[in-house]
Amino acid sequence: MSSEHMQIGEVAARTELSLRTIRHYEETGLVIPSARSQGGFRLYTEADVARLMVIRRMKPLGFTLDEMRDLLDATDRLDSGEQLPPADRDELLTRIRGFEQAAQRRVHDLRVQLARAEEFAATLAERLTRTPGR
Repeated sequence: MSSEHMQIGEVAARTELSLRTIRHYEETGLVIPSARSQGGFRLYTEADVARLMVIRRMKPLGFTLDEMRDLLDATDRLDSGEQLPPADRDELLTRIRGFEQAAQRRVHDLRVQLARAEEFAATLAERLTRTPGR
């Protein structure tokens, strides 16, 4: 095995994704191992790990598998080195900009939820300190 390739266990450790999740992303076409060993083991590159990290970061923000696929398709096309017509390039950048805006909105919503959760936890902690017998 080449030093530039990693087996799925190392990828799982680096991405903090389970083997099952990585295999699921392969089944859905989100990430395809770059190679297979002679024994048939999946082999991944740094680019594959980076792709999985994009997916991992999108998941808690509630993006669907189709949305993940759409973003990855846009970034793949922009990164391909292919000479794109200006209209195609602009359309891809617009799609990515839409994902960036959606991510910002979702992060804001999560911050609001977190603030409410912290407020609730603080209320409970205060309640416990006011309980007689403590």
